[in-house]
Amino acid sequence: MRQTAEQQWKWLLLDALAKEKREQAQQIIEEVYPYDIAQVYEELGEDDQARLLDYLDHERLADVLEELEGEQRLAVLRRLDVERAGHVLDLMENDDVADVLEELGPEETDRLLGSMRTDEALIVRNLLTYPPETAGRLMTNRFIWVGEDFTVGETVEKMRDYIEYSETINYVYVVNQLSELVGVISYRDVILAENTERISDVMETKVIRVAAETDQEEVAQLFERYDLVSLPVVEGDILVGLITVDDALDVLREEANEDIEKLSASGKSIDFETKPWIAATRRLPWLVLLLFIGLVSGSIISQFEETLSKVVALAFFMPMIAGMTGNTGTQSLAVVVRGLITREVDKRVATRLILRELWVGLIIGVICGILIAIIAYVWQGSAVLGLVVGSSLVITLIFGTLAGTIIPLILHRLKIDPAIASGPLITTLNDILSLLVYFGIATAFISRLM
Repeated sequence: MRQTAEQQWKWLLLDALAKEKREQAQQIIEEVYPYDIAQVYEELGEDDQARLLDYLDHERLADVLEELEGEQRLAVLRRLDVERAGHVLDLMENDDVADVLEELGPEETDRLLGSMRTDEALIVRNLLTYPPETAGRLMTNRFIWVGEDFTVGETVEKMRDYIEYSETINYVYVVNQLSELVGVISYRDVILAENTERISDVMETKVIRVAAETDQEEVAQLFERYDLVSLPVVEGDILVGLITVDDALDVLREEANEDIEKLSASGKSIDFETKPWIAATRRLPWLVLLLFIGLVSGSIISQFEETLSKVVALAFFMPMIAGMTGNTGTQSLAVVVRGLITREVDKRVATRLILRELWVGLIIGVICGILIAIIAYVWQGSAVLGLVVGSSLVITLIFGTLAGTIIPLILHRLKIDPAIASGPLITTLNDILSLLVYFGIATAFISRLM
C-alpha cells in the first residue's frame, strides 16, 4: 500500500529525529508548513521534542510557536534559554506574544520581555494594558500607514521599505497630522494611480473602524458582516493598530468552543487530554442541579399514577415524547445561540425568529404526530390511543421549539450569555412540560382509552 505524501514526510522526519540526523531533519522542516510541524511536535516524546526544537531556526520556531495552543506553547517557551526565547518572541506577531505572556506570572513575563528587543517589548507591554478579549489585545502595529499629504509615489516607496515588516499587504491607511484615521487605499489602487497624485485625492474616506475597547466577538462579527480582511483600531480617532482576518477567525473559533461548552453544560474547556477527575468536576455541578429538577418529572408521573395504571400502554410512549421534545428544543437553542453570535437581534428580528420557529415546530409536530398516531393505532389497536399520543406530540414539539427559541432570547435581552441556557436545561424543562401535556390529554380521554 502506497504511503501518502503526509505519511512519507512525517515518517522521514521521525526517522531523522530518532537517528539524530540534523541536516536531513532540517531539510524536511524547510519543506513543511509550520502547522504540520506543530501537529507532529505534539505527538512526540520529550526527547524527540527537545531535538526538534533544537533543529528549528528562530524564524521557523516562531512560526511553529504561533500554531501551538495554550499549555504546549508555554512548555516550549520554558524549554528555551532566555536569549533564544527573546529572539523567537521578537519574530512573532505582537498580539500572539501578548497572548502567550498573559498566561505567565509577573516574574516570567518580565524576564521574557527583558530578553526581547526594547521596541518590540514596549509594544507588547502596551498591548497587555488592554483588557483581555478586546480589539486592543487582538491588534498589531505591523501595518503600513502614510500621511494624507503623501504622493502616490512616496506611498509606493514606503510600501517597498516596509512590505516585509507589515502583517497584511492589502491596504494602506491614511492619517492626518494628529495621527487620526482619515482614509484607506488598497494596494491595487495605489499601483493604478499616477505617482504625482496626492494620496488624499485617491483614498477612500469611508473607513470601517473599531474602538480599542470593543469586545472581540463584536470585532469578529464586523469581519463576517462586511467581508473584511483587516480592520483598523482607533482610540478616539487616533489610529493605534490593525486587526487581521486570521485573528478574527481565531476569535470565532474560540467563541464557538465556549458556546459549545456551555451548551453541553460543562462550563469550561474539556478536551481529549483533560484528566477524568477534572472533566467530571466540570460537568458535575450542572448535572446535579438538573438531577433535582428531573425529580419533578417523577412527581408528575406519580400524580398521574391512576391514569397510568389503568392504561399501561401509555408508558410505552413516554420516553419517545419526552426525548423528541427535548431534541427539538436543543435544536432551536443551537440555532438561536449561533444567530446571536453572528448578528444583531432587535425586536423585529426576534419576532420574526419566534414566528419562524413556531411554524417549524408546527410542521415537525404535525408530521411526527401523524406518524406516531398511525404507529400507536397499528401496534395497540386503539384509535383513541393514537389520537392521544399524536396530539400530545404535536403540542409538545411546538412548545419545545418555542422554549428553545424564547429562553436564549430572554437571557440575551437581560444581558446574560444565552449559551448558559444549556441543552440539558432545555431538555429537562421540556421533559416536565411534555409529561404534563401527555398525561393531561390522556386523563381527559381516560374513559375512552379504557
